[in-house]
Amino acid sequence: MALSPIRDISYSRQFFSQIPNPSVFLYNTLIRAYSMSNSPIEGFFMYQEMRKKGLRADPVSLSFVIRCYIRVSSLIGGEQVHARILSDGHQSDSLLLTNLMDLYSLCDKGSDACKVFDEMRQRDTIAWNVLISCYMRSRRTRDVLVIFDGMLSGELGCEPDDVTCLLLLQACANLGALEFGEKVHGHIVERGYDNATNLCNSLIAMYSQFGNLDKAFGVFKGMHDKNVVTWSAIISGLAMNGYGREAIGAFEEMLKMGVLPDDLTFTGVLSACSNCGLVDKGMIIFARMSKEFGIVPNIHHYGCMVDLLGRAGQLHQAYELIMSMRVKPDSTIWRTLLGACRIHRNVILAEHVVEHLIELKAQEAGDYILLFNLYSSVDNWKKVTELRKFMKEKGIQTTPASSSIELKGKVHEFVVDDVSHPQKDEIFEMLDEISKQLKIAGYVAEITSELPNLDAEKKRYVLSYHSEKLALAFGVLATPPGTTIRIAKNLRICVDCHNFAKILSGVYNRQVIITDHTRFHHFRGGHCSCNDYW
Repeated sequence: MALSPIRDISYSRQFFSQIPNPSVFLYNTLIRAYSMSNSPIEGFFMYQEMRKKGLRADPVSLSFVIRCYIRVSSLIGGEQVHARILSDGHQSDSLLLTNLMDLYSLCDKGSDACKVFDEMRQRDTIAWNVLISCYMRSRRTRDVLVIFDGMLSGELGCEPDDVTCLLLLQACANLGALEFGEKVHGHIVERGYDNATNLCNSLIAMYSQFGNLDKAFGVFKGMHDKNVVTWSAIISGLAMNGYGREAIGAFEEMLKMGVLPDDLTFTGVLSACSNCGLVDKGMIIFARMSKEFGIVPNIHHYGCMVDLLGRAGQLHQAYELIMSMRVKPDSTIWRTLLGACRIHRNVILAEHVVEHLIELKAQEAGDYILLFNLYSSVDNWKKVTELRKFMKEKGIQTTPASSSIELKGKVHEFVVDDVSHPQKDEIFEMLDEISKQLKIAGYVAEITSELPNLDAEKKRYVLSYHSEKLALAFGVLATPPGTTIRIAKNLRICVDCHNFAKILSGVYNRQVIITDHTRFHHFRGGHCSCNDYW
């Protein structure tokens, strides 16, 4: 049994059944095997059998049983084991409690996981890593960064390891904390973890998400072992930052190197085609995916193709593709087509798309806002009034737009007309000065398709204090001339703010990088990397 319990568990189980009085150690061996097998619940049955025979489970037994429950996400089972831990007096076993924390975290019981952590007498790096994972699942990313600082300073009695760094890179990407991500990168190099492929892949993804392709490509070039995840990360990074042709070039280079693409690779390269409007190229690659590489298109690949066709104005081809899909279209697919209808002002198809969303019971406030703005852009004020009344009756609330900027390790977040920042007076004064300079350079507020329920003067006022503009003003105010300004936006950047940032980059000689929920915009010298195609 000890030689190979995992490779052939059925044989091990048969052998085990012939032992007259198996010990706790032998039970533990088989429970451990089941915890790593395709039938983890059998490990729990072995545990029950052991208890029925009067054998007292030790911390090792309970740890393996918890791992079985982790595999099947059984909260009730975990709570039963927790009670056994308390009744048998195993509260001092750190590894056992760490496994219990992991189970609670996976079952979305973050508060219970934190409570177990608080009761631990000794906490090693593994325990802190599990707490970090718990915070990540609970979206407490700022707490994750605090833990890292504590680990580095020695306050927590242990140092970050490679797993810690992997989790932290994800936290930095989610929070938009580039400076902190660079700090983690420095620790990775200092500790010699920079040869770990998974960490390098995460660094490429993180830097790409911040629009820092120089550093992403630097990590990529320095890697000795580039796997399919590595290539997919750099391809996706190039694509989301507007370098579609370079992404396609990287894809072709990957094939030359003999690395076979996977489904994520094709998601990245099809996204590259979409971002650059390369319809013919995208259609060719989409066909190659199944014919040449045997990869069946999934919902993400179809989404890229719908986006590609829709943004290029081929709305009916996009609709036909959705209707011919091998998989059932989800709300994201329909929402992608709805966005294209908004761009190309196709009211009839947009209304049809909303009907599909209603059928899926997946309609959101943003869908109605897209339709709302579409009606206004074609001067259909009757529909605007009807839709406004419908939204009011149904109590449909929109998601507040926000923009964040990180400076000196601190993330500053703004909403429209925000007066909560400690430097609000200076920020508004700076924004007014920037607006004067940009108007001299030819900036004119774009009010045609925004906020149709306001008159022109009120539109100009509201547009003047959009969250992106407040974040830009703060960036200009708080950083030396020539410093790159990086802003993260939770929704799609509006046309007016896009024009504002574009002209600002030329007037103030600043590189501005704004990421919204779909892509990156690199503004430099009065131009944007998207070429106004987004």
